Amino acid sequence: MKKTVSILVAVATLAGSLAIAVPQAKADGGRIAAGVAGGLIGGALLGGAIAASRPAYAAPAPVYVEEPACRIVRQRFWDDYRGVWRSRPVEVCD
Repeated sequence: MKKTVSILVAVATLAGSLAIAVPQAKADGGRIAAGVAGGLIGGALLGGAIAASRPAYAAPAPVYVEEPACRIVRQRFWDDYRGVWRSRPVEVCD
C-alpha cells in the first residue's frame, strides 16, 4: 500500500511539473511544418540512396566440384548367425 501511494505521488508531481513547464503551442508561421516536411524528404532521399547502394560484402562465386562416379553393387557375404549366404548393397567408387 505504501508503494502504491508513493508511486501515485511521484506521478502526480511529475505530471504537475510538466504541465507548468510546457509553453503554449504556436505555429510560428509554418516553420515547424517546414522542418517536419524537410526531415521526411531528407530521410526518404537518404534511405533511397542507402538502399540503392551495393552491399559492403559480396559472397564469392560458387565453386562446383565434380565428385567421383560411384555406383551401388550387391555384395554377397556369409552370415554366420543364420548359416546362409546373403547379399547387401555396397557403394563402389572408381
